[in-house]
Amino acid sequence: MREDRSGLRFRPDVHPSAAHEGRRVRTTALDFDRRPILVFWETTRACLLACRHCRAEAQAAPVAGELSTDEGLALVESLEGFGRPAPVLVLTGGDVLMRRDLAGLIARARGCGVPVALAPSVTPLLTDERLSDLREHGVKVASLSLDGAVPGTHEGIRQVGGHYAATLAAIKRFRSHGFVVQVNTLVCAENVEELPQVARIVQTAGASIWELFFLVQVGRGTGMSELSPDQIEDVCHFLVDASRYGFIVRTVEAPMFRRVVEWRAEGRACVTGALYERLAEELAAKLGQPAGSPRAQTKGTRDGRGIVFVSSVGDVTPAGFLPIALGNVRERSIVEIYRDDPLLHDIRAARFSGKCGRCEYRDLCGGSRARAYAASGDPLAEDPACAYVPA
Repeated sequence: MREDRSGLRFRPDVHPSAAHEGRRVRTTALDFDRRPILVFWETTRACLLACRHCRAEAQAAPVAGELSTDEGLALVESLEGFGRPAPVLVLTGGDVLMRRDLAGLIARARGCGVPVALAPSVTPLLTDERLSDLREHGVKVASLSLDGAVPGTHEGIRQVGGHYAATLAAIKRFRSHGFVVQVNTLVCAENVEELPQVARIVQTAGASIWELFFLVQVGRGTGMSELSPDQIEDVCHFLVDASRYGFIVRTVEAPMFRRVVEWRAEGRACVTGALYERLAEELAAKLGQPAGSPRAQTKGTRDGRGIVFVSSVGDVTPAGFLPIALGNVRERSIVEIYRDDPLLHDIRAARFSGKCGRCEYRDLCGGSRARAYAASGDPLAEDPACAYVPA
């Protein structure tokens, strides 16, 4: 969108009015000062893949000092301290399937009333026997990454031949075992034109959620290219369109998507660019005219607000892409760190500088704290990827 700061002109065949777009997906309000809704635990940095954008810079073997089984069980139990409803524990990596004690960790979480979701890698470890075992232990939701619509793009990012076909097969296998499947997709300059085709794959595969990770240049991702602010704005408009095809759309490190959702629901006039026009046209060509209302989630979470991350060695950070250690679970309770850390207080209170600090959407959006930190070294600075200029 090219911000004209007045009122928007929608092409009626592409931008339906708010009355026709229907309600957005909303959730029950939670006190993010008291508890997060998601706790990500990087259970290990070991992984058989070597993805070009990997935040964790994963490697073939675990790093020294990773949390032991007993320490992992203690971390799981500590989540009870947040009260009810308990946050969802997302077990990730590296590859979470590289943890030999995974079943025991999940069983302990279930005993504590802590829901568990998994973010495994697609490797030979992902067997039908393993999937059956995970379902028997009560895991209902799993996310898999698909970073392109053709083998060359996906495998160029994942660095493993044959991985594209293996990923499509894995999505089907998860569905056949009764999992709710989330497809994760990196958004960067290398694959942005393929997003409509990926949306078609998400729909055809029966995935329930499409979560798009907008590149932040951390870890191995420093060698890849981010989109410009205007391009990100175009992609956000495209994603509102995509959310009308039967799956929920969420973004990671692109909270400006919520502002775009808000504008579209209000029927405001937006000036979109050439990238949006291409993506929207291709989306309609691949999926036909949308039949449903938008399913774009707009929770006001951000790194450190409703979200917290635990590294493989126990360091607590606001999020996986924001590597500022606030403490370690070996020394302090994650509940205490989340509730009391001064930086998290500032993030949750939207005490930002630059245009993020004066923006009327700073509570709904707040900018990517990870990108602000990667760009300036200040996690409270403005997000340089946002095209909107507040009054």
